[in-house]
Amino acid sequence: MKATFRGSYNHNIDAKGRICMPVKFREALGDRFVVTRGFDGCLYAFTPDDWNAFDEQLQELSIYDKGAREVSRFFSAGSVDAEPDKQGRFQLSAELLNHADIKKEAVVVGVGSRIEIWSKERWEDASTFENIEDIAANMSALGLKI
Repeated sequence: MKATFRGSYNHNIDAKGRICMPVKFREALGDRFVVTRGFDGCLYAFTPDDWNAFDEQLQELSIYDKGAREVSRFFSAGSVDAEPDKQGRFQLSAELLNHADIKKEAVVVGVGSRIEIWSKERWEDASTFENIEDIAANMSALGLKI
């Protein structure tokens, strides 16, 4: 069964660049997962199965297409295998911390098939949802109903 992630959790980054994965997410992620650059200045975390399915798609892209090469580099070169310790902490590389502008505080957010890791400041800016009419219009355009 495919994992579904929901909710948001605040965590601090320790002096070694480690963050704690929420217990509810750890259960679905298992002993190892993949963290990579994400859109909007956050990081994405995937189960190994979901990452492998995505990676297979990346492998199928043409090396002769510049856009395809850029997409592959964006996700693959920035990805790391994360292995949480007994407390659920895992290491984020300096490159990933820099990409997401995470310094001290982070927000770990479940977004269905993936987990997003944000700096607290960026998350606060991105999650105001003041544009609810635009969100509703996008839902309609995407064919989504509640």
